[in-house]
Parts: sequence; C-alpha cells; structure tokens
Amino acid sequence: MTSKPTTEWHNAKLDFSNDMSYGDYLGLEKILSAQHPRSPNHNEMLFIIQHQTSELWIKLMLHELHAVRAQLGSNDLPPAFKMLARVARIMDQLVHAWDVLATMTPSEYTAIRPFLGNSSGFQSYQYRELEFLLGNKNAALMKVHESAPTNHAKLEHALTTPSIYDEAILLMARSGLHIEPSRLQQDWSAPVKSDTSVQQAWTKVYQSPEQYWVLYELAEKLVDLETAFRIWRFRHVTTVERIIGFKTGTGGTAGVSYLRKMLDVVLFPELFSLRTEL
Repeated sequence: MTSKPTTEWHNAKLDFSNDMSYGDYLGLEKILSAQHPRSPNHNEMLFIIQHQTSELWIKLMLHELHAVRAQLGSNDLPPAFKMLARVARIMDQLVHAWDVLATMTPSEYTAIRPFLGNSSGFQSYQYRELEFLLGNKNAALMKVHESAPTNHAKLEHALTTPSIYDEAILLMARSGLHIEPSRLQQDWSAPVKSDTSVQQAWTKVYQSPEQYWVLYELAEKLVDLETAFRIWRFRHVTTVERIIGFKTGTGGTAGVSYLRKMLDVVLFPELFSLRTEL
C-alpha cells in the first residue's frame, strides 16, 4: 500500500514549484557548492568554511561602515550609532569563530598547507578595505590587488577618501570644536597620526558630555568598535600561533611575528590617549 503525498503540514507551504523558496532567496545552491577542497584531508573543509564565513561577515561590516561614513558626513548620527554597534557585535562573532578553527591541530594543518600555495588571508581585499575604512591605511599594500582591477578600484577609493575616524573629526570641526586646518586638509591616504588639536577637542567633549552629548556618544561607540577589533586581532594571532607556531605565513609574511606587530596599531589614537589625562 503506497502512502499519499503529503500536501500540508501544520499549514506550512510545501510546494515551491512556482514560488521562491528559502534556498532560492539566499542563493544557497551557489553558497553551499562554493567549497572545493584541494587536499584529500578531512579537515580542509573546516579551513575553507572558516574563511568563507569570515568574508561574509566582513562584507556585512563594509556594508554598515560605508553607511556610517555617509551618515557622519551628513550629520545624521543616530543611525550611525546603531550601525557602529552592529559592527562591533559582528567582530565579537568573528572572535568566537576562531574557537572553531582552533580545533584544528598543527598536524592537521600541515597536511593541507601544501595545497594552499601562496594564498593567504593577507590577500583579502575586503579585510584591507575594512582596515582602510577604519583609518589604518598603507598604500604599499595596494600592489597585492593589482591583478584584480575591480577590487583594486574599491581599495583605491577607500585609501584616498576620509576614513570613518576622519569623518568624525570633520564632524567635530563642523560642531564648533577647534581642529587644526592641517588635520582637516591632510592627505587622506596617509596612515592616522595622533594630533594635539584632535585630542584637545575630544577631551573637551569628555569634560562636558552634556554640552556635546552626541559627540560623546559617538566617541564611546568608536572606542567600543576599536576594542572589539583589537580582541578580534588578538584572537587571530593566538589561534595562528596555536596551529602553525612561528612558521612563515603562506602569503610570505612572518606569520605570528607580523600579526603581533599589527596588535600595536591604534585606529583612534586620541580617544585612547586622552583617558590618561582625564
């Protein structure tokens, strides 16, 4: 006796022959078929998915941060606050993602490493754009992306336009706080440097939060963001050290030694240094 096809289940729609399904909406066929291990090792799938999901989260962060930059430029801060908080939470998510990769042992990674060639997270154009948007700019790193003109153009734009922190400083100036003209007209492609007038302006905001409440809230959102970013980078270096020790990275960097140097990079220097003086 053959059973009849199920036509309903708790009022859920079951027939999607003529309608968009969950998988259609999300493009799951493309996403779930994008994993192509090159080695015979079981653990390579973890390595691939770890990095693919990280790139998806970075894509969302870029989506949010480009909007934040536009909101700051138009003096519309409340939406920017929500977006900055979201980006910080995404970074928290990425911190915990390292816990999964940390289940890969050194011998398991060694088995797949020869199949990676020279590919490396150092070459992630999305991560580089994220760094540029946050103010950690380095024109020399553009060369890595010359072979991909579209990506190179995106990075060129991020390099040569104000970062989110630059926009925050421009906003302070528009709000009547004194910022030296040299800081307001600087070469946007240069890495961020601490500026005395900027620190004095932020100090004034912190000393009179009631008068500058919106800027005060912006400052704390930026501190939250950088704190989350630092933890993400720290978790990255400790995971890499756990798995590969002090071997050279696949992309040619010094591996852990290089990543440790990146821990010293401060994105919003005046917001941290003023705390000693308050």
